[in-house]
Amino acid sequence: MPLAQINIALARDNMESDTMKGFVDRLDEINELADQSPGFIWRLQTEDGDATSIQAFTDPNLIVNMSVWGDIESLKNFVYRSMHVELIKDREAWFKKIASAHQVLWWIPEGHEPSIKEAKERIEYFNANGSSAHAFSFAKPFPET
Repeated sequence: MPLAQINIALARDNMESDTMKGFVDRLDEINELADQSPGFIWRLQTEDGDATSIQAFTDPNLIVNMSVWGDIESLKNFVYRSMHVELIKDREAWFKKIASAHQVLWWIPEGHEPSIKEAKERIEYFNANGSSAHAFSFAKPFPET
């Protein structure tokens, strides 16, 4: 059963700013790395190839990333054991801390592409109820159902 994930980040400025240039300059590279990673199935993107222009939240600087992976290990390998980790190490230069959860995972049926509405509901559920089979984190994963 595939694994969906949403992660959100509060940018320090708009994507065209000098503040965000280092992040924006690496987007194509990191997205290509994800696309070619073992276990990768799908990611939210516009015709430009990324999702930074998708306005999922009221705050225009709150950006969203969603993807689907074959299993939790594949996603974990991409996030923590690839060049992607370089972006995590530098995130404070580009993003403000978010008090609530910034990433949530959940199992989906084969062939399903999660919607932004669905993903927002999952992150809201997680923030209100904590980790469960409905929405969970790397720290407290739930088995496939």
